[in-house]
Amino acid sequence: MLDLRPNCECCDRALPPNSPDARICTYECTFCATCADQVLGGVCPNCGGNLVPRPIRPATMLARHPASTTRVLKDGGCRDAA
Repeated sequence: MLDLRPNCECCDRALPPNSPDARICTYECTFCATCADQVLGGVCPNCGGNLVPRPIRPATMLARHPASTTRVLKDGGCRDAA
């Protein structure tokens, strides 16, 4: 099950579980659409995989399987990663 991490690893923008702007790689590294597209060119700086829209977990399922509250942030952001 996906963690649904709460923020962009680059800019620390909040990405709630229902955000259509969240992008993830196969390891669940999480970025906002702006950083994923404009800074990273659609490529995860951590693993080199592609970034795709994160699925949205239905609200009824969030009660049973809540999103993560652990924030992950790359030191220095991602400006130099692209």
